[in-house]
Amino acid sequence: MQDFREYANNNIIIFDGAMGTRLYEKGVFINRVYDELNLSQPALVKEVHKEYLDAGAMVIETNSFGANRFKLAPHGLADKLEAINFQAAKIAREVAGDKAWVCGSIGPLGSRIEPMGKITIQEAEKAFEEQTSALLAGGVDVIDFETFVDENELELAVKVARKLTDKPIIASMTLSEDGCTIYGTNLETIASKLNNSGADIIGLNCSVGPKLMFDAMEKLRELTSLPLIAQPNAGLPRMVDNRTIYLCNPEYFGEYAKRFIQIGVHLIGGCCGTNPEHIKWVANAARANTTGGKASIVKILEVQEKDAEGIVVTPSEEKSSLAKKIHDGKFVIEAELTPPKGCDPTSAINKAKQLKECGVDVVNLPDGPRASARLSSFALALLIEKEAGLETVLHFCCRDRNILGLQSDLMGAYALGLRNVLAITGDPPKVGNYPQAAAVFDIDSIGLVNIIHRLNHGRDLGNNLIGKPTAIFCGVGANPGAIDLDLEVKRFEMKVKAGAEFAVTQPVYDPELLKRFLDRIKHCRIPVVAGIWPLVSLKNAEFMNNEVPGASVPDHIMEKMRKADTLDAQREVGIAAAREALLGVKDYVQGVQVSVPLGRVDCFKQVIEVIK
Repeated sequence: MQDFREYANNNIIIFDGAMGTRLYEKGVFINRVYDELNLSQPALVKEVHKEYLDAGAMVIETNSFGANRFKLAPHGLADKLEAINFQAAKIAREVAGDKAWVCGSIGPLGSRIEPMGKITIQEAEKAFEEQTSALLAGGVDVIDFETFVDENELELAVKVARKLTDKPIIASMTLSEDGCTIYGTNLETIASKLNNSGADIIGLNCSVGPKLMFDAMEKLRELTSLPLIAQPNAGLPRMVDNRTIYLCNPEYFGEYAKRFIQIGVHLIGGCCGTNPEHIKWVANAARANTTGGKASIVKILEVQEKDAEGIVVTPSEEKSSLAKKIHDGKFVIEAELTPPKGCDPTSAINKAKQLKECGVDVVNLPDGPRASARLSSFALALLIEKEAGLETVLHFCCRDRNILGLQSDLMGAYALGLRNVLAITGDPPKVGNYPQAAAVFDIDSIGLVNIIHRLNHGRDLGNNLIGKPTAIFCGVGANPGAIDLDLEVKRFEMKVKAGAEFAVTQPVYDPELLKRFLDRIKHCRIPVVAGIWPLVSLKNAEFMNNEVPGASVPDHIMEKMRKADTLDAQREVGIAAAREALLGVKDYVQGVQVSVPLGRVDCFKQVIEVIK
């Protein structure tokens, strides 16, 4: 195994999930001492470890969380402390082999230390020393002090362990819903204490669920330079038919794993309520933000004209006509044309021909917009380029293809002559006509940009050479009206770092909103194409307001729409608003993407005439 500290600094490491929850699911009731199962039912403990390893865990934690003398003594097991911990490490080591690290799990003593409690400092030191020593003797790679509520007790535990070993030490606290410990200690105090404790990695575990832990981890990231670990519960437990059930489903848990990675958390796993399915989703999230095992936000391929294998990388401006126009400073006009619901492309091709006559530079083709089943944008792009002679920007959505399909289709698109791709995560199936359809989401748009960047350098996601590299001009989406603008800016930064070459925004109705966003991204600015959507009715405006993220229609436009008493009058309001928005943004961006509402090219023409 590689050096854990070095790996944790530059890579995503996936921890396992809850041991107790899984044993409970297998029929071991809570009146048992779970740590003692290392002696009486080692095969069952081994079975749980293997399930997590198969789910994608890179770290197996020992079944020893409560195996200290103060917790074992009431059950008459204090004399078996050494055997329980040694066997915990041995079982985990046998399962992990050379495929995963083994982490020795040590929890708090169960009672407070003096002066607030009855356990003396000397007794606490002895307890931590004997448990740590037994785990080290059993062969653990890492010591993990987790679920502590008293930062002073945690600091003491780390200092005791540091005297015994130079192996990596993790120090993890648990918080209440208010973002503080149950004793009221805030994150600033915790970070100050742990930064100087001797721990190699610090973080949070257990607590109340992914959402609140995410908020706390964002703050903690600003308070330390150490690698961070996050191991949230699967939400708060509920009693259902006399059984304790955690209601946070694996998909939701995996979504927050992505968010943890995006803010720079490198070690991620699960605590109470999580099982192998949760960890499988965490592993999927890690793949979405990695490149050959490396964290995409940390390790990005250097753009060079030539690499060591003699592969020639195409400069950005030479990848397509669109790329050349943007590079040369030409204000580009894109038209967004939604593929038809049926298999007949004739109407769409004819519209593309009309758009070309209007002076459009490229046609932008969404990929299954709003999770609907439509004619393949891939096929339509080929037909439009061949029969209408108009270059296209092909949307690539992460929802419907796994990482194998994405790479195959990207190389196929390039081989067939398509040169522009807009990397998008995609709408979840639940918003479309087939809410029960399975969503893939092996990666999100950041991971997809990473794949394109690698293919453009002659390598696939696994770092294997593919021969001649692709030369795909890679675009990304941007949402100036995002509710959480800080998160949107962070994601934009990561897209640029991953290799994005231009961006297309969600529809803009308020130029000032776009200007604020452009100011926020000036440190990582790439060419930006502003989205413009001519509203064709009050119903269309309400849809944009309620169902399209970030596409907020200002109140004054909505009021005009409501006052317009015919569809024609409403359409005129929408076109006037789009023209005004276009004029308001054109001096700040490198182009505009104007939608063709309901396929009406006449509405598109009326909008762009204002800058012709």
